[in-house]
Amino acid sequence: MGAENSSVTEFILAGLTNQPGLQIPLFFLFLGFYVVTVVGNLGLITLIGLNSHLHTPMYFFLFNLSFIDFCYSTVITPKMLMSFVLRQNIISYAGCMTQLFFFLFFVVSESFILSAMAYDRYAAICNPLVYMATMSPQVCLLLLLGVYVMGFAGAMAHTACMVRLNFCANNLVNHYMCDILPLLERSCTSTYVNELVVFVVVGIDIGVPTVTIFISYAVILSSILRIHSTEGRSKAFSTCSSHIIAVSLFFGSGAFMYLKPSSLLPMNQGKVSSLFYTIVVPMLNPLIYSLRNKDVKVALKKTLSKKPFS
Repeated sequence: MGAENSSVTEFILAGLTNQPGLQIPLFFLFLGFYVVTVVGNLGLITLIGLNSHLHTPMYFFLFNLSFIDFCYSTVITPKMLMSFVLRQNIISYAGCMTQLFFFLFFVVSESFILSAMAYDRYAAICNPLVYMATMSPQVCLLLLLGVYVMGFAGAMAHTACMVRLNFCANNLVNHYMCDILPLLERSCTSTYVNELVVFVVVGIDIGVPTVTIFISYAVILSSILRIHSTEGRSKAFSTCSSHIIAVSLFFGSGAFMYLKPSSLLPMNQGKVSSLFYTIVVPMLNPLIYSLRNKDVKVALKKTLSKKPFS
């Protein structure tokens, strides 16, 4: 993938820390995180697939959120774990660009799937009588298509700009993955275009979903405050609370990492910040949506109570 444009054929990933005493404990910590992520997201995907009463627009988007979380965690975590046990965690140039592309594809897709979920909650709470018509299967599929098109466009924009750069002989990437900012530090050529693309594309990929989510929840809040019964308000708030927590974690850590000048955010702090949206958020999402969701709890009990050969 454009290796001829670079003077290096491979990169060395520095990893999260270079302190020998922390390598093994961190390996088992993040291995545990990854196992919880895989089991949680695949479990939620399976539950939604097996239970027909979860075949609604809300769970259609949650199904895809779990799929995205599983995929982009898998793109990052296994290679990260290798840095804790190998003397040098080497990744080829093509492998690095491939990891960058798929990481960006899934992380941008996540930002837009969260905004689609906010629109779904707006339709459910503010227009309940026409909800199934508003969120018809055709509309849901079109929204999902838009999510993945935006993910592909964002990933292509960043990756295409990255492969045009020449990288110096010093191929040590100060990160646990091939991310945009640490790779730009290794470039021998001007990164002005890349930095411009980062601010424009990331601004769109964070700004558009954030505005959509804020507008959706402003209207939702207005509608909830007009509900007279305490039980009705409580039910409406509970359907949104899980999504608000997930949105805050994801967009907060992402904006902190990419929308600050690099001079104000040392790369070591950037690595810690990126842990939230690459490792912690994919692990927490299935827990947030299952532990706070009555329908998922009922589906889980129903599935576990089924006899294997009945």
